[in-house]
Amino acid sequence: MKHRLREGCRRANGPLALLVVWGYWCVLSVFPNGLVQAEQPTTTSVEVLWSPEKADGYRLERATAEVISRDGVSVLRIRPEAGADSATVRFHAPTKTWNLSSFRYVGIELSNPSAETLRIQWRARSKGKSLSRDYILEPGETVHLRLTLRRAVPEPLRDVFFGMRGFPELLDPEGGIDVSTLEEVVLSIRDFSPSSAVEVQKIFASGSFQTPPWWNGETSKLFPLIDEFGQYRHRDWPGKIHSVEELAEKIREEDRDLAAHPGPGDWDQFGGWKSGPHLEATGHFRVTKHEGKWWLVDPEGRLFWSHGMDCVRSTTATTPITDREHWFQLPPKDGPFGVFYGRASWAPHGYYQGKGTYQTFCFSGANLLRKYGPNWEKTFNERMHQRLRSWGINTIGNWSDPAIYGMRRTPYVVTLSSGARRIEGSTGYWGKFADPFDPNFDRGLLAAMQREADSSAKDPWCLGYFVDNELSWGDELSLAVATVRSPADQPAKKVFQERLWQKYGDIAKLNAVWGTNFSSWDDFLQKTDEVDQKKAREDLAAFYSEIAETYFRRCRDAVKKFAPDKLYLGCRFAWVNDRAIRAASLYCDVVSFNRYEVSVASLRLPEGIDKPVIIGEFHFGALDRGMFHTGLREAADQVDRAECYRRYVKSGLLHPHIVGTHWFQLMDQPTTGRGDGENYQIGFLDVCDTPYPEIIQAARDVASSMYTLRSASGR
Repeated sequence: MKHRLREGCRRANGPLALLVVWGYWCVLSVFPNGLVQAEQPTTTSVEVLWSPEKADGYRLERATAEVISRDGVSVLRIRPEAGADSATVRFHAPTKTWNLSSFRYVGIELSNPSAETLRIQWRARSKGKSLSRDYILEPGETVHLRLTLRRAVPEPLRDVFFGMRGFPELLDPEGGIDVSTLEEVVLSIRDFSPSSAVEVQKIFASGSFQTPPWWNGETSKLFPLIDEFGQYRHRDWPGKIHSVEELAEKIREEDRDLAAHPGPGDWDQFGGWKSGPHLEATGHFRVTKHEGKWWLVDPEGRLFWSHGMDCVRSTTATTPITDREHWFQLPPKDGPFGVFYGRASWAPHGYYQGKGTYQTFCFSGANLLRKYGPNWEKTFNERMHQRLRSWGINTIGNWSDPAIYGMRRTPYVVTLSSGARRIEGSTGYWGKFADPFDPNFDRGLLAAMQREADSSAKDPWCLGYFVDNELSWGDELSLAVATVRSPADQPAKKVFQERLWQKYGDIAKLNAVWGTNFSSWDDFLQKTDEVDQKKAREDLAAFYSEIAETYFRRCRDAVKKFAPDKLYLGCRFAWVNDRAIRAASLYCDVVSFNRYEVSVASLRLPEGIDKPVIIGEFHFGALDRGMFHTGLREAADQVDRAECYRRYVKSGLLHPHIVGTHWFQLMDQPTTGRGDGENYQIGFLDVCDTPYPEIIQAARDVASSMYTLRSASGR
């Protein structure tokens, strides 16, 4: 059996003791010759917390276990019980708790000897709170899976940091735990067959962590927190910028790398499969099902799979500075960097919500001026097309700069918005749902499409249009229930009343079915009380479908009125139910999902639906390069992040419905957060415009074989 070791530079075995092993940073750097090499070695402390030599120290739930020898090494082989939907092993400390304050990670070395892919979850629990990380364990794989020990914020620092989702030095105000009192670590297994098994070799703590001098709240040792380049001041890491001269050297380094990697040789000008099947060329992107799999087809008639990148723009790292000017080393406002000061009001969540306008500074723009000079915008825009081709990225995704995609050198999508009046009774993380029965629902969308009529609508480089993003679809009754809760003048409620009148005629008949006491149909409009969803389910479900279908139909019609040859790409579902997906499949050319998972292999459309699917967003982040939050999916470090990228995109390439995956996003978010506090390490570039070589190599690896892999899969 072939074992592939992940997340570690070498396999390390050892006794139940504190070990110091000679390892590597496992950090990759791009050298002038284009080779990817490792940084110099460093020491890493590892403490083994559990090994199979111990007779106890764990508890099984819906599983059996035995200690066996594999290649001369003892391992704990775990098998799920027959009929179980999950299996769990809880490992506990020999003396109530572990104190892991001096470590960055808690990890597990495990193998999958089975022939099936397994979905696992690795958790650490302290005082009722847990950290967790999901992973897809492939057949024959051995992995050192590490979970970052994100800390609860100490009392002296509770009021020091704000406006950020993640704080410095692994502090997490939302999900951090007390790592000094770790009670148990938990391995859970899902998506298995009767023959599945997992083998655990050891559980370990690794990566040194030192408490900074300001941990006790001494802010004189903390501020300024951020240097002139927008980077965390109190740590160093590979790739950190220390001077303007280093920025200039980064240009020269990258120039050599880009020259050595011009892009996949088997792509046509659009990024389609040049040596693949030649289908009908329509001059626009379209979709087709070819040999049992959905594909995009580029304007030249070549099969195309959308390997994309969101937020291709220069102004990503714009952060609020109001109330925290002392955090930063900012340039004078009356100098050349004055243009990067601004004001904003967008803050749907977090510290700045409801505070009106606040002052901002754009660190990414300032760094581009330092790096490329007065013509930085033109230089950056042109360079981005060269970068994308070199990295194997063939699509500019959502939220990108029209000045970049308008250069017509890389295929792109356009994002638009619908809606005017909202369904007042609706709720959701990103706000209330638009009322598609409002006569003005599509007015803004039609106006936006009219503006695109002579540009993207006719441009062969444009794939098509996303309309809206991550709407609050809720469960399959929620929008109809929200309509009932809405006021009498709500357009959707008037339509719902009409549908019910057509069905029941007499209000008494409705009351008999719903268990309500409406005195008249007008009373139905006036009341905003909750109804019994079980009794009213049939009518609520039917009207939910009508809401969803009306939404997608009106969006589709607005797009096609001005761009009949372009693809309507849907609304980028985040939270969704089958009823909404069925409605989307009636009107969307491609159904879109933002899918922050470790893989999209398990994505399934409702029974009977056969449509192409595109992934509008996914990402992974790590905390080894000065950033404070991993984003929605964690990786242990940059090497691990690159591997997560490979696995995710590969799972999309192997999925017969998926026609593309778009990474969110080009550049890291600002270290101190954007308006809603997000400060995720999710870029191919950092705030200084420096590429992360590990994930770029991963993207190149994927691109080099993506067409042959997709074409061969499933045959």
